[in-house]
Amino acid sequence: MMYFLYVHLVGVLKATNVLRYITIRAGGAAVTAFVISILVGPHLIRWLYRLKVGQEIRKDECPPLHLIHKNKQGTPTIGGLLIITAVTSATLVWARWDNLYVWLTLGVFICLGALGFADDYLKVRHKRSLGLNARAKLIVQSLVALAVAAVLIGTGEQTPLYVPLYKHAVIQNLGLWYVLLAMLVIVGASNAVNLTDGLDGLAVGTVTICALAYTALAYVAGHAAIAKYLFIMHTPQAAELTVFCAALVGAGLGFLWYNAHPAMVFMGDTGSLALGGAIGVVALLIRKEVLLLVIGAVFALEAASVIMQVASFRLRNGKRIFRMAPIHHHFEMRGWPETRVTIRFWILALICALIGIASLKLQ
Repeated sequence: MMYFLYVHLVGVLKATNVLRYITIRAGGAAVTAFVISILVGPHLIRWLYRLKVGQEIRKDECPPLHLIHKNKQGTPTIGGLLIITAVTSATLVWARWDNLYVWLTLGVFICLGALGFADDYLKVRHKRSLGLNARAKLIVQSLVALAVAAVLIGTGEQTPLYVPLYKHAVIQNLGLWYVLLAMLVIVGASNAVNLTDGLDGLAVGTVTICALAYTALAYVAGHAAIAKYLFIMHTPQAAELTVFCAALVGAGLGFLWYNAHPAMVFMGDTGSLALGGAIGVVALLIRKEVLLLVIGAVFALEAASVIMQVASFRLRNGKRIFRMAPIHHHFEMRGWPETRVTIRFWILALICALIGIASLKLQ
């Protein structure tokens, strides 16, 4: 909307000229999303309390975890609605509406948010920790990823595959294999963030750091001169994703205001599935999918710990590798306070994000 004002008013109001700069609009999106989160947050939390959509911590499903987290019983969930509202509003205000990548990213973000909302609703309604079954969620996530791949292939987008520390594409054109890549990235990122969402502030803080890194990467990928200098693929439409990612950062910080320990609200699957899918589709669109394993290493570690735990339990006659999975609960079981686990994971996420960004100069 702001870019629309620049286009139509630049001849009348010279001040609107600054709106053509991506950096100005990205900063505006971040501030807008943060302010929306801060202002709407208290009203949403009170509304969720009135609806009695509190988190259910059942003793019979995991006694050790119940002992640690029993004080969280009744804390309202589905707070991801706040993130979705803030990001979507800020993006629509500050991003260009004629950009395909913006609509693809918002589409994935909202669709997976709706999927998470359905999952959270069933959990609250039936007063248990399980909502939609895993197969149903995977099918919907896969269909969303398939739609993204179909649009990109159908519009003639290039589909190369890049790996960190190598300036040329290892595969010039993935063709129909791009569909599989899109599914792996979007579905994998969405579920990995969902698994990370288990401690106050852990998931949203880590996502915010990851989004900040991809804000920089989207800007670089969309800037012809910088992309050429760093030997990375120039993707003109990716520039507007800088605005979306900046909105994610602002909304993440705003939500963290209420989600920091002790949390006043939880994002639920509404937020975690949407945030993970958003990060995944941004990585896909700027052709930095493999780099997501570095920048989002905390998410990859969380997902890997669950896979390893399940495999060990099934293949080694019930023996476990970790005291509990995902791995953040393992450290809780070892006696680490919740805040220590969260902050140390944030530190790890920040280091990985810096490594990921630095790798651009090393290729």
